[in-house]
Amino acid sequence: MSEDLNLLSASELARRIRAGRATSRDAVEACLARITGWNEKLNVFVALDAEHARAAADRADAQAKRGRFNGPLHGVPLAHKDMYYRQGRIATCGSKIRRDWVATTTATALTRLDMAGALDLGTLNMAEFAFGPTGHNWHLGHARNAWNPAHITGGSSSGSATGVAARMFFGALGSDTGASIRVPAHYCGTVGIKPTWGRVSRAGAMPLSWSLDTVGPLTRTVEDAALILGLIAGADPADPTASSESVPDYVAGLARGAKGLRIGIPTSFFTEVDADTKRLLGDAERVFASVGAEIVPVSLPDMERLNAFCSMVLSAEAVSIHREWLSTRAAEYSGQVRGRLEAGLMIPAALYLDALRARATMLAQFTEKVFSVCDLMLASVTDSAAPTIVESEALPGPDLGAKLGRFTKFTRSINYLGLPGLTVPAGFTAAGLPIGFQLVGRAFDEATLFAAGHAYQQATSWHDRVPV
Repeated sequence: MSEDLNLLSASELARRIRAGRATSRDAVEACLARITGWNEKLNVFVALDAEHARAAADRADAQAKRGRFNGPLHGVPLAHKDMYYRQGRIATCGSKIRRDWVATTTATALTRLDMAGALDLGTLNMAEFAFGPTGHNWHLGHARNAWNPAHITGGSSSGSATGVAARMFFGALGSDTGASIRVPAHYCGTVGIKPTWGRVSRAGAMPLSWSLDTVGPLTRTVEDAALILGLIAGADPADPTASSESVPDYVAGLARGAKGLRIGIPTSFFTEVDADTKRLLGDAERVFASVGAEIVPVSLPDMERLNAFCSMVLSAEAVSIHREWLSTRAAEYSGQVRGRLEAGLMIPAALYLDALRARATMLAQFTEKVFSVCDLMLASVTDSAAPTIVESEALPGPDLGAKLGRFTKFTRSINYLGLPGLTVPAGFTAAGLPIGFQLVGRAFDEATLFAAGHAYQQATSWHDRVPV
């Protein structure tokens, strides 16, 4: 019974616990058994608190026997990227600098998941200070792809993506500043939602770029992503940038499906992909057409300009956050992260301000050009499946930015615009590595992305495949 629970989605597990057909303790034990078998080869966990999880599961089961449930995720085991603070717990943020730093507050996103009844198994590997698209980490060791441990997970939400793929837990928080939810989801074969900027509070989450950072989950299914985002989204007095825009019932909205939706396919920029990616994206288009969506071509504005603006904002804000440590503890950064941060020192204030000032205009132009002809856009996440860890290692040097920029070419413009993006598994290469696509929508219209993504998953079974 316990082993079978690993194959369920978070939503289905929650339903079974509520119906008395599964227990939280069994779910935790199933996760721990899976972790025992997989963590050594994938390097997912920074810290695992098995006894705390068992005790929390027993309390959840005792409540369930009395007919009391804390929320929609009652008794469901999750684990989270090690940049979400929990009072009294170390949050390394994937770094040497914070290897012993103990949080004094708890992140709003974690608090909301606690209130929804979720359990917390521990903290997960990530790129150092969330500043790395490949998932390499020279302090904690590199996380590895569940489908082939010689390959990268993508970053920076590396442990979150590969751990969900390996069925070690039922969902995880990640973060996305330029790619860090969508690229790992693509490389690891999971669902990942980068919400609209401001949709989710960032209070108690390690910052990287205050103009770009977003908080969102990586999950097994679109339904799970819809459930978790709905629980953590909304205004927060602790974060003045968290939007007061109303949060719909994303799960109820899944029934809308994709029928009648106009799905735009870019005619340029996102087309520069390898043969496997092109084939699987074409398959995805046909699936959407089969469930009633209208496939339409979409021409794009200058995406390279958007990418350049995003890189400028990210670099300038990241070095501002790290400036003091760069002055006093520079040797404790990895060479790659230090090199990227120091590059931000070369950006003139006038150019940074120009990039910020152009943001609203560029968003209006993108919205008019794209969403005047479609309801959402279907595009590639990267140009290929995950390369190997060795192939993708990028060390400090004059071409560092270009080497790493390849991984975020198709994603960082969406961060600059503040739009939501949903990554969904789309199939596998001949070598057995997963590939996903991203759906991009209007600001605060995650509901349409979820409805379309769910309709796709109802018609396919890629999300049911499990690494062995």
